[in-house]
Amino acid sequence: MKIGAVFPQTEIGADVGAVRAFAQAAETLGFDHLVVYDHVLGADFSNRPERTGFYNYKDTFHEVFVLFGYLTGATQRLGLTTGVLVLPQRQTALVAKQAAEIDVLSKGRLRLGIGIGWNDVEFEALGEDFHSRGLRSEEQVRVLKLLWTRELVSFEGRWHKITDAGINPLPVQRPIPVWFGGGAEQVLQRIAKLGDGWFYPGYTKYPDDESRHRLELLHEFTRAEGRDPASIGIEKIVKALEPANELKKMRRAWQQVGATHFSASTMGLGLKTPDEHIAAIRQFKQNVTG
Repeated sequence: MKIGAVFPQTEIGADVGAVRAFAQAAETLGFDHLVVYDHVLGADFSNRPERTGFYNYKDTFHEVFVLFGYLTGATQRLGLTTGVLVLPQRQTALVAKQAAEIDVLSKGRLRLGIGIGWNDVEFEALGEDFHSRGLRSEEQVRVLKLLWTRELVSFEGRWHKITDAGINPLPVQRPIPVWFGGGAEQVLQRIAKLGDGWFYPGYTKYPDDESRHRLELLHEFTRAEGRDPASIGIEKIVKALEPANELKKMRRAWQQVGATHFSASTMGLGLKTPDEHIAAIRQFKQNVTG
């Protein structure tokens, strides 16, 4: 089971030394990968009572591809994972190019987690349609995989047209693994058709009836696509500061239902400094694997 650490996007601040120190600490501690959340814009919801969101304009978010470009030089082994990139608010060919570049610079360490997003303010500002984002993301993934595996691509779909063109350099991984975030049934169907893995949503400590139902649906959809459910990875993110015995039981329980990745988030735990976040992932690693 791969053990990961979540980059504390909203709490790490803008100090480049802290950014580097956290990633290098995760690598030194033996974590397999770093998971980075994504947002381009934060909104002010105070004058929009009909809108709510997980984050607002006061929350820090480092841009994921630029951050990974920096971290490819600051780390040697650590996997770099978007968890998740809001794909349909971006131009697909540009994402293909950026992701391929990160994969080349990191020597094949990128895992691209994608989602459809919830913040319509971002879509508005980036000039993309919020309402078609789900279906459009399916076509985007198909286009990404073509651009990552062929020197020249010709494609005409509902939202994309490419005529005898391609990216250069191609990525090390052909294609780069694509994982999906979200919990709706449509997401599970997209994973079954197009995905390499699923970021299981929320911070549920143990698999419950709802978890088992979702996993069975995913397996059912995957078999219907002629694929082996065991080929689909599952990542479970938990809060880092659970007691050691609890964390070990949680890890075993999720592994028993098919989880392949188990990662620690330090956000929302009242930690005040980058050093405290590093101490928390150190304790998590010791508790889970010690």
